[in-house]
Amino acid sequence: MRKIPVPGRIGALLLACCLTWPGVAAAQPAQKVASKADPALKPQGAKPAETKREDFRRFVEGLWPEAKARKISRETFDAAFRGVAPDPKIIALTNKQSEFVQPIWGYLDGAVGGARVPRGREVAAQWSAQLDRIERSYGVPRSIVLGVWGMETNYGSFTGGMPVIQSLATLAYTRYRGEFFRNELLVALEMIERGYADPAAMRGSWAGAMGHTQFMPSSFIQHAVDGDGDGRADIWNSPADALASTANYLRNHGWQPGLPWGFEVVLPQGFDFRNHRHGFAAWSQLGVGRVDGQPMPRAGEAMLFLPAGARGPAFLVTENYTVIKAYNSSDAYALGVAHLGDRILGGAAIAGAWPKGAPQLGKNERMEVQRRLATLGHYAGESDGKFGSKTREAVREFQLARGLLPDGYADTTVLNALRQPR
Repeated sequence: MRKIPVPGRIGALLLACCLTWPGVAAAQPAQKVASKADPALKPQGAKPAETKREDFRRFVEGLWPEAKARKISRETFDAAFRGVAPDPKIIALTNKQSEFVQPIWGYLDGAVGGARVPRGREVAAQWSAQLDRIERSYGVPRSIVLGVWGMETNYGSFTGGMPVIQSLATLAYTRYRGEFFRNELLVALEMIERGYADPAAMRGSWAGAMGHTQFMPSSFIQHAVDGDGDGRADIWNSPADALASTANYLRNHGWQPGLPWGFEVVLPQGFDFRNHRHGFAAWSQLGVGRVDGQPMPRAGEAMLFLPAGARGPAFLVTENYTVIKAYNSSDAYALGVAHLGDRILGGAAIAGAWPKGAPQLGKNERMEVQRRLATLGHYAGESDGKFGSKTREAVREFQLARGLLPDGYADTTVLNALRQPR
């Protein structure tokens, strides 16, 4: 399998989801800054729509010096932006990422619900030979590759229909996530210049992710490979290329062959939740056992992960689980990929009960938790109400400091404790 994409005209693309994007999730914290043009540059008497068009035109033209420095021709540049305008629907979608706002049990129900598991078994059989080669070449198990494929585009059934250049230009123009999407836009132009994709065929997700497994432009340039031996990396039309590229992406981000992502466990009565990270042998000595009854791995270490707190299911997760989060930083997404992959290969449903009846924090309350944790020096991220690993670790630090059960789960008990002065 070649590891350098070979130029060629390539078909259609996309993202969806949780529809994530390799390289986006692990990037900078989400940051939305409104684009503000210099009032002195606005045409006198211009209507708001005309002003916005002029602002956007100036933004696009401002990209040209950097595009030129990247050896993008003026012809490619002008053709790519012909007819492109900001799309307000894309900005609205930035606030609807279900993996950050939906309770994790609802998200996981969607991840393995409907026909996704049986369909996953069908495509696993259909692409079995290619998956064998992928496992031998990259050391990434088929379960994880299939889990990503299923979560991203439902095995290629929906790869997105938005013009990628317009999506990226809209996000870059509004400075959503700072400079991240500006760079992705410029890399997309490089893809066109090099002949990896035709701009008319470049359609994908609202965030500009493309193909069967939703690669951002920078991820395509760095990680796309030729999985079917035809001399080009075509993540849009060749599942073999897309699956091999996904495995290459994960291996390049640190996937350790032979190490599981993790598994569900049963905690003993009276378990001390101060135990957080140990080798598998130490976890066994503490009385922690796998739900499936299998023995612990002989080597490696894992972290205790309680996605819904001490009252919900418990997991031991390894560094390979963290690698999945390079695709999308959401714990819900990573657990969804891993669990879907396990189910496709015959694994059981999650055994532990979710605390569905417990009160859930609203967005404003989640933002308050982050602000108060930041004030106390436990949290340095953005107070956006999206709980990820940084928030979870900050909550755990706070719980340890206050003598609370340190499960890393922010609920009303944690919020009320944060509100109490010391």
